[in-house]
Amino acid sequence: MASILAIDDNDLALETIKIILEENGHTVTTAQSGDIGLEIISKQSFDLVITDLIMPGKEGMETLQEIKRDYPGTKVIAVSGGGRSSPDMYLETAKGLGADATLGKPFEAKELLTTIKNILK
Repeated sequence: MASILAIDDNDLALETIKIILEENGHTVTTAQSGDIGLEIISKQSFDLVITDLIMPGKEGMETLQEIKRDYPGTKVIAVSGGGRSSPDMYLETAKGLGADATLGKPFEAKELLTTIKNILK
């Protein structure tokens, strides 16, 4: 299956994503911030990165842009539950910045797995 980097400042969300993906045969590495995620991806290649968009420090938008610039072959799923406004605004912006797919939080395990399958075809 796929090698996946999951980036989210919410420990529960990160652990949930990791469990879902590992139970479905994927290898998962986690990072609690965009900065940590970018450091990890500089040392190891991934088929896919799943990144939250609203995080302290280096936000997901900036992380997404750097991944797409520096690792153009890596697919990215942007996820968001919104911040001060609807998650749709953030997800639409992420799509415009090169996200291969977007998911609004909360999402179902099946929705995540189907999205991964579709973009890694």
